[in-house]
Amino acid sequence: MRRFAFIAAILILSSCSGHDAPPSTVADACRIQEERPHWFTAMNETQARWGVPVSVQLATISRESSFRYDAQPMKRVGSGIFSRQVPRSSAYGYSQALDGTWEWYQRDTGSHRADREDFADSSDFIGWYMNLNSRLNGVPLNDAYNQYLAYHEGKTGYARGTWRRKAWLPAVARDVQTWARVYENQLRLCPRR
Repeated sequence: MRRFAFIAAILILSSCSGHDAPPSTVADACRIQEERPHWFTAMNETQARWGVPVSVQLATISRESSFRYDAQPMKRVGSGIFSRQVPRSSAYGYSQALDGTWEWYQRDTGSHRADREDFADSSDFIGWYMNLNSRLNGVPLNDAYNQYLAYHEGKTGYARGTWRRKAWLPAVARDVQTWARVYENQLRLCPRR
């Protein structure tokens, strides 16, 4: 009986960890909203605070982490039986924020307990970062294409045009822009909650 109680306690604690599994589909904003209403509360708060539309936030998070709280870019090193996966960078969480940029966000906003595994914190980070990019580089907050280029390359890299040397990146940014438009159109038609 004690063993059963211990296992039950572990299961309950793990289910209360606050980490959401990815939604059942990433192609339907209304379905995501139905499954994760607290995400939309967070994204609406981010939109109110920083001006970044919910649709741009959704498209960015979808591209960066596929809505996985523990996403981390990996690369294979070594060969044969000695190969292994190692982190490609310090990017982590829903927003794929780098360690240094996340620390800057925490200092700048006073959000010292913000966590990259927390959806609301990641949403706020994206809003803060894109708002800063808008002020520094003049990129409109609803311009998902250019905001994503700056998000990927950094504000300074974007200003220097480093993305022009990466033939694959504009296509990725166009994909983010397309999804932002899809999400925006879908959200207009979602039943009011």
